[in-house]
Amino acid sequence: MDYRCDPGCRRWCCHALSGFLILTSRIRSRSAQYALVGRRPWVLALETMKTIDKEITDIATVHEHIRMGELSPVDLVEKCLRRIEQLNPNLNAFITVLGKQALEHARIAEDEMKSTKYRGPLHGIPIGIKDFYDTAGIKTTAAFEPFKGRVPRKDAASVVRLKEAGAIIIRKTNMHRLGMGTTGLDSYFGPVHNPWNSEYIAGGSSSGSAVTVASGMCYATLDTDAIGSCRLPAACCGVVGFKGTDGLIDPKGILEGEEDPGEMIRWFSHPGITARTVEDAALMVDALAGGEHKSSHYFGGLAEDRKVRIGVANNFKADSEVLRAFEQTVGIGRRLGFSASSTPAPLYNPRNGLKNIRTDREQVTDQHSKTLTCCSFQRQLVRFQKSTWPAPTLKHLQQTTQSLQITTVFLR
Repeated sequence: MDYRCDPGCRRWCCHALSGFLILTSRIRSRSAQYALVGRRPWVLALETMKTIDKEITDIATVHEHIRMGELSPVDLVEKCLRRIEQLNPNLNAFITVLGKQALEHARIAEDEMKSTKYRGPLHGIPIGIKDFYDTAGIKTTAAFEPFKGRVPRKDAASVVRLKEAGAIIIRKTNMHRLGMGTTGLDSYFGPVHNPWNSEYIAGGSSSGSAVTVASGMCYATLDTDAIGSCRLPAACCGVVGFKGTDGLIDPKGILEGEEDPGEMIRWFSHPGITARTVEDAALMVDALAGGEHKSSHYFGGLAEDRKVRIGVANNFKADSEVLRAFEQTVGIGRRLGFSASSTPAPLYNPRNGLKNIRTDREQVTDQHSKTLTCCSFQRQLVRFQKSTWPAPTLKHLQQTTQSLQITTVFLR
């Protein structure tokens, strides 16, 4: 059965796991997409996003066009810059746009490919960076007023890896101030707006990242995630959010030299990725993975035929609208052939303090997760986690400070 939003949707992944995970976020966004369909500005936004959704393809497809000479990196960057000019005044997803630099690097990438210097599937692809990561000679502010003039001298480790892979850094994304919020409304540079409906939040803290990927202003972003900073905005905007496991991606260079955020953040916050598809996220991981994971091939691993068990969290609270969408998505997973069983998710703090967190993680892994040992997944615990949150209206946020509730789906 075809579960795409429409028969022409090219974002549907042929791999069943990918499709299930994308649907988790896409279904979540549908209630927001059609809530205010009678209002003229909303109709315009919906039609624009539908058009973009059909125009933008996955990274692997775009890069194949580049390698075949059917599309140049310069043309690709120019298309993204045109979308930025068209959409960003209303969405406010960027803190810094690197148009001139991006075009220069796109020309270099084009010349490299002509001389057969191939760097990989991210070569010539426009990528965004959350404004948490240091970028040499380019301000890195974390949307925090005291950092508005902060200009690092060197790139963060993961920014270096993206550049080595040939990615084109096209902009630094807006975010919830210092990563300390879930709405994207609190930023020195102004609030970020949901591309599907400005009456709804974009999520946070990686709000600008999810918005830019959803609206086609770039193809993927480098982010951070502690308790949902990457996955929450992805769910709100209908894209894919991936939080890497401990040690998968190097976090060095996130506001390097500034005050330590505290032991809790150091343990829970990992680098993450926002992309349009699970395949695109896997290509990003291939470029960014370090240490013992450097030689892994996560994109190739997606094609492996393997049995996957899905643990369906039974210990969460959610609004009725979110719960219905969640249950529908679980049903789709079952119809696609996955085994799904009810189980409690580890939605609690470390039981015995931060000093024992590694032991806690190992116990949680043994209880809730399965280490995939096939092919590129050797030695790497793979848990595709998707946080799904109700997207309250701005009016609702002004009336209550109640925390948003979390729904978690993970592999077991």
